[in-house]
Amino acid sequence: MSGWVVIAGLGPGADALVTPEVTAALAEATDIVGYIPYVARVAPRSGLTLHASDNRVELDRARHALEMAQAGRRVVVVSSGDPGVFAMAAAVYEAVEAGDPVWRRLDIRVLPGITAMLAAAARVGAPLGHDFCAINLSDNLKPWTLIEKRLRLAVEADFAMAFYNPRSKARPEGFGRALALLQETCGDGRPVIFARAVSTPDESINIVPLPDATPDMADMRTVVILGASNTTVINGGLRPMVYTPRSVPVNGSVTG
Repeated sequence: MSGWVVIAGLGPGADALVTPEVTAALAEATDIVGYIPYVARVAPRSGLTLHASDNRVELDRARHALEMAQAGRRVVVVSSGDPGVFAMAAAVYEAVEAGDPVWRRLDIRVLPGITAMLAAAARVGAPLGHDFCAINLSDNLKPWTLIEKRLRLAVEADFAMAFYNPRSKARPEGFGRALALLQETCGDGRPVIFARAVSTPDESINIVPLPDATPDMADMRTVVILGASNTTVINGGLRPMVYTPRSVPVNGSVTG
């Protein structure tokens, strides 16, 4: 069985942020599988077949990739950012677990990429410099009650938080509900970073205090980062710099 499946992260948008490892896998591939705009980022060439599909058919896409690899094809399943962060890696392994036992013997590899929260954080400084969590605000695959529970617990733990899939045309109200919960439970002016289309020509960065954040500041191309209670904005330079200190005061002393 000479075929293989590579699940690769294309990074946040700029070609310069695609890793050499991913570039090499794309050069070896016979087939590229993925969501329409991600497949469009791969240049056509002789001997390469592009299989683009809608965003809501992840398991079908994964099964198609595994079937082609079983037939001897060299398949790269592409995701934006990192394939293991709210992306296709989990879908492929879900298909493997439930599918043909032969698929378990395939050569399946995951190649990491720069995910949106890391690209966004780098643009403004180090808002994820201490403990943080990432939460997908889409309720397509989990109930809203679970999202709300995780938000409340993350506030209680005083994590910095990165939010994926905050707001779409199909789910315009979810981010507003999340934002209202955060404004109610945090009760302070910690910074919120709205980072849209980072590393592309459409990039925009907006940093506002939590009480001033509004739902229309985000869309599906935006990753939102909320600071912890001690996240700091440094002004007076070329641009605002945001960081979360590496240490936390405990009973008058400082611990890392």
